[in-house]
Amino acid sequence: MNTYKDIIIIGGGAAGFFAAINIAEQHPEKSVAILERGKEGLQKVKISGGGRCNVTHAEFIPSDLVSNYPRGEKELLGPFHTFMTGDTIAWFEERGVELKIEEDGRMFPVSNSSQTIIDCFLHEAKKHNVEVLYNHSVKSIDARENDFLLDTSQGVFECDKLIIATGSNPKIWKLLENLGHAIVQPVPSLFTFDIKDKRIKDIPGVVAKDVEVKVLGTDLVSEGPLLITHVGMSAPAILKLSAFGAIELAKLNYNFKIEVNFIKQDYEWCLSVLKDSKQEYAKKSVVNTTHFELPKRLWKQLVLASNISETERWADINKSQLEALTLQLTAAQFHVTGKSTFKEEFVTAGGVDLKEINFKTFESKRIPNLYLAGEVINVDAVTGGFNFQNAWTGAYIVSQSIAKS
Repeated sequence: MNTYKDIIIIGGGAAGFFAAINIAEQHPEKSVAILERGKEGLQKVKISGGGRCNVTHAEFIPSDLVSNYPRGEKELLGPFHTFMTGDTIAWFEERGVELKIEEDGRMFPVSNSSQTIIDCFLHEAKKHNVEVLYNHSVKSIDARENDFLLDTSQGVFECDKLIIATGSNPKIWKLLENLGHAIVQPVPSLFTFDIKDKRIKDIPGVVAKDVEVKVLGTDLVSEGPLLITHVGMSAPAILKLSAFGAIELAKLNYNFKIEVNFIKQDYEWCLSVLKDSKQEYAKKSVVNTTHFELPKRLWKQLVLASNISETERWADINKSQLEALTLQLTAAQFHVTGKSTFKEEFVTAGGVDLKEINFKTFESKRIPNLYLAGEVINVDAVTGGFNFQNAWTGAYIVSQSIAKS
């Protein structure tokens, strides 16, 4: 005997729960169920932001917000005019969850615990009679003339409207491909760079506040803080490159060279400052007179890499040493030999081709009554709460579309 529901959501993550709750709230007469393959849902919500849940980002202008999406920038502009950051904040506040803004713009629950968000979703789902079925893995999807037939690990389900909110799930992408959707081959996005280099080997934890990083041989360039780690480099300057360069860097097999301008000034300007220092600090050792507000340990490594010894004074260094130091400061090259996952944020570029989705409704252009929200589509963002905002926006618009239909 098949189990019938009016609306089924596949995937009990951020987008799945948000869609289910908003649909059930607007349609109390409809039966709404979430099918989640795991024994519990909301796993990304749980671990996001180091267990604090980075709900969204304090960016309140749609045209500025979309610039954080390497894939989806153009498509999300309209949806963000319908539901964006301010709406997310209001939605949670109306349900008793207050959010706060941190210095870098990231937004978290005031409780500093992702459990607050999970509890809110579970409470709302229960309140609005959303049935959450765990350990239900979907094996096949049959899009029939007026409804859908889903074969799961726990029996067969039928529904009139189907929402897929499974995130980066290769099995579901395969099922969507079987239904006629084009899938953009997934590659990792948001990763740190593995670099073995004696200049950074002994200084993990050092942060250069504002640098410019270029991937040599490409047009990829980014700016921002740079963190030296035990395995290489991280922080926004690197993560933005990894997101915007996801496809290009995958083609390079994560083996390429970067050029770092640690002071974001040009060669000539830097050289003239160092020449002045040669006069001004003549008797002081170069290693101990840090310039350009760089961290002391980083300055020391760049000085040593310029063929200047620990004991040499400014008065003692020659023209070629000055030029070498200028290069280290403005155009230091590093060889990247691989990538590492950034904290727990496993994000992929890829998914359902954006051309096959109607972004006014988030409905499939190929299959009527099939809706897609969150990372199952080819949208991804830089770190900072933007991937969740895409999930909330898509899921909310799906709920609105279903309410109107």
